[in-house]
Amino acid sequence: MRIYNTLSRAVEEFQPMNPPTVNMYCCGPTVYDYTHIGHLWKYTWDDVVRRTLTLMGYEVKHVMNITDVGHLVSDADEGEDKLEKGARKTGKTVWEVANYYTDYFNEAIRSMGISPPHMVCKATEHISQMIALIQTLEKRGYTYATDEAIYFDTSKFEGYGKLAGQKLNEKRQAVRAEVQTDAHKKNPHDFALWFRRVGRFQDHTMHWQSPWGDGFPGWHIECSAMSMHHLGPQLDIHTGGIDHISVHHPNEIAQSEGATGKKPFVKYWVHYNFVQIEGQKMSKSLENFITLNDIVSKGFHPHALRLLFLQSHYRSELNFTWNALEASQKALEKLQDAHAALPARINQHDSFHPLAQEVKDTLAQDFNTAKALATVWSAVKDPALDVQTKRDVLDTANDVFGLALSKDDVENVPETVVSLAKKRAQAKKQGDFATADALRFQINEAGYDVKDGKVGAYTLHKK
Repeated sequence: MRIYNTLSRAVEEFQPMNPPTVNMYCCGPTVYDYTHIGHLWKYTWDDVVRRTLTLMGYEVKHVMNITDVGHLVSDADEGEDKLEKGARKTGKTVWEVANYYTDYFNEAIRSMGISPPHMVCKATEHISQMIALIQTLEKRGYTYATDEAIYFDTSKFEGYGKLAGQKLNEKRQAVRAEVQTDAHKKNPHDFALWFRRVGRFQDHTMHWQSPWGDGFPGWHIECSAMSMHHLGPQLDIHTGGIDHISVHHPNEIAQSEGATGKKPFVKYWVHYNFVQIEGQKMSKSLENFITLNDIVSKGFHPHALRLLFLQSHYRSELNFTWNALEASQKALEKLQDAHAALPARINQHDSFHPLAQEVKDTLAQDFNTAKALATVWSAVKDPALDVQTKRDVLDTANDVFGLALSKDDVENVPETVVSLAKKRAQAKKQGDFATADALRFQINEAGYDVKDGKVGAYTLHKK
């Protein structure tokens, strides 16, 4: 198996530190606004990475954080806390904002068929771990204090910026003067570990007592403290967006390796590119900020969006268009119909048909889902291929693609709802459309939608 490592700028042979276990930490959402499709692109790829590793026989320990405090508007410690901004915008408390958007995020990833992490850790529930990590850095001489905050002194950490391919003097030249909001910071790129509840933060709602006074943690310390607490001081894989390469992840490396005596913090850094909307950057000012609700309201299934993602590569920029999503929905329905028309899989053992093995091998080459999908389509369309081989290929691919191709693979829907859907499908098959309509009503009342494909196929998802 081979993975592109941002740290080396090369595709490397994957060799976890303690096989078959793989420790995988994924930067989670800052829950101050609605999850949009750019976020869903990132978490879909986290899921593909995890599923591919599992397919390859690894035992993945998947941890993700929820940032519900400490993330300022700028990653470089400028502006106000995003949660405070969200509270002012909505008229809710910061706690209500965090809970509301966390619930929205969880529902969005569930609808996309994204496997939930084994551990989801909230920043507000790990303050003691952050304080302990800052104290360790303080003892090792990496920190200094101002009236406003406790900072990490990047000049004390040799190799700072190595992830971004920049030397410290180059980063100094690249930083704009106005980034420095605390006049007592030694260097503009030094970053806050703990903010005191003074000055611009004197009215901050979320705050805790610490050795440095009443205050709250900086954003960067959260991921190091939580990942190291749940997975240990060294990680096999750390994922995030390419926007984290220049600031957030270098800061994680500095504080984590500073605390452990330069033990390599992460072996493989995996970063995902951006999503554009109709050739433009996604932004609220352009009114192209698209959520999963927008997708579903236009009649598209969330898995159609997932399939659209998988037709690209995680290191390539995706250009989302509604026409592309429509084509993806039709492709999804064809795959579901093809799956429904095939008999149950017979060979449940570990051996694979060469085409199924080709899908697996392709995915093992830096998660090349686009090429793997091409192999699947070749198998589906080949009239000379026997039905069991086609089923083997589709099932093998679906283990990683997570498209719920089987009509019984319906996003952990309660068995009562699945039973209603099965009875409805049977009623339709027998031409009893009055009963089918009544059963659809019961499914809707239970909070689910049912979408029909061909030859008896259907999908269920929560409304």
